[in-house]
Amino acid sequence: MPFRPVQSEKLSAAVVRQIEQLILRGILRPGERLPAERELAERLKVSRPSLRDAIGVLQEEGLLSTRAGAGVYVADVLGSAFAPALVQLFARHDEAVFDYLSFRKDMEGLAAKRAAQVGSDTDLRVVQTVFDKMEVAHTKRNPEDEAQLDAQFHMAIVEASHNVVMLHMMRSMYQLLREGVFYNRQVMFKQRATRGMLLDQHRAINDRLQQRDPEGARQAVETHLNYVETCLHGQIKADRNEEVARQRLDHEVERH
Repeated sequence: MPFRPVQSEKLSAAVVRQIEQLILRGILRPGERLPAERELAERLKVSRPSLRDAIGVLQEEGLLSTRAGAGVYVADVLGSAFAPALVQLFARHDEAVFDYLSFRKDMEGLAAKRAAQVGSDTDLRVVQTVFDKMEVAHTKRNPEDEAQLDAQFHMAIVEASHNVVMLHMMRSMYQLLREGVFYNRQVMFKQRATRGMLLDQHRAINDRLQQRDPEGARQAVETHLNYVETCLHGQIKADRNEEVARQRLDHEVERH
């Protein structure tokens, strides 16, 4: 017979499983610091030795890391999603930028559709809250906050789709975007007219989600990323034209 005696689970194993689930679901994020040992033990209602055992297991699994004198952190498990050589290759070739946008269009369109279908009311309130912050940031002259909220807005939609594989893959992709591997997001937010267009596009995405319109949400995401692609084509062309113009200017200066 396949049955085995039922054994009570060690408290440390229950802690391991709970923290694993929080990381898997994207609630605990890479680089996030865990509460101090005493506070965390009290929240989990376990002894500090049981908590230390659990932390040790999670460190061996590579999910947590300890920084001397600073505490315990969620490990940057996303760093291994792409080899450093591949990241550098992405950064050197324009075609990777547009393949990246094509990938995002497919994945985020699907995520938006799923979020409208299966996201809870709380999930959609998170998306709304991030968009409200974008509207406030849009009134500021410095576009840095708005650019950061852009990634948070898209990530909130992916989280609302409740697909943990997509969540971690897209979080990895956004990390490369934040690091400027594919393109400098600040370029997209430098011109006021472009910032206005981007805000309107994010508003359209949010509206379709709040209305629980799956196909409308997908189409709004595609419209937004098509616009980003067009802007980047224009920026790349303008940069190349500027390089040629500088060569002409240098040549003229040397002639005289």
